[in-house]
Amino acid sequence: MRLHASVPTLDEAAELFERRRAVWLAEDVEGYLALWADDMTFQSPVHEEPLRGKAAYAELIRNSLSIVRPVEFTIHHIAVDGDLVLAEWQGEIEWRTDGRLSVWRGMSVCEIRGGLITTWREFWNPADFGL
Repeated sequence: MRLHASVPTLDEAAELFERRRAVWLAEDVEGYLALWADDMTFQSPVHEEPLRGKAAYAELIRNSLSIVRPVEFTIHHIAVDGDLVLAEWQGEIEWRTDGRLSVWRGMSVCEIRGGLITTWREFWNPADFGL
C-alpha cells in the first residue's frame, strides 16, 4: 500500500532508473533531461554546493558528454525508503581525447515527484578519475 501518491513504488523507481540508464548510454540529452523536474538539485563529490535547476544541470550534462562517451551503466541494487530511492551502480566511460576507459562504483540517493527526479546526490570516489 502506498502511503502518499508522490512516493514511488519499487517498480516505478526501477523503471525510471532504467529509462535514465538507456538515454544516458544513447547520449540522448533531451530524453535524459526530460526525466528531471525543472526545480531539481544535483550534488556529487566534485560539487561543494548543489546545482540548482534543470538549466544548470543541462549545462553540466552537455559539457560532460563533450568530454566523455558513456560505455556502460549497471544498476546493482535499488531500494525505496519512503520518498527516497537508493541505488548502487557502476559506470563506465571513454574519454574522448584519448580513448581511455574509466570505471567507477557509486551510490545515489534521489527523490522522485510526479515521475520526475527532484533531487539527486551521488557518492563515489573522485580518485577513480584522478580528481
